[in-house]
Amino acid sequence: MEWAPAECTLPTAERPLRVAEFDELFAAALRGLERVGPTHLRLMLDGGSQVEETARDLTARETRCCSFFAFSLTPGDARLVVDVEVPAAHVGVLDGLQARAEEAAPGVVS
Repeated sequence: MEWAPAECTLPTAERPLRVAEFDELFAAALRGLERVGPTHLRLMLDGGSQVEETARDLTARETRCCSFFAFSLTPGDARLVVDVEVPAAHVGVLDGLQARAEEAAPGVVS
């Protein structure tokens, strides 16, 4: 997780595991993404209950270690929309998250 900021409180040894969790979620459930603005990324995931449960757990844990993240999850018709926002000072972290999503799910339309 080379894009993790200094403010991240997740122990360094646990960071590769967290990245792997995001990669797994993206590979299994990401169906689209949109960069709404420089500080705002929208992820469209499959809408199954297991995907929502996993996304809620993962985003809650990520917010605990990187409190600058603002995650908003909106369930819909067969889709879960995850809006991710950061302050301007952390755009590089959002860029890194977007890059991970694109690498884990290469066929996704952005």
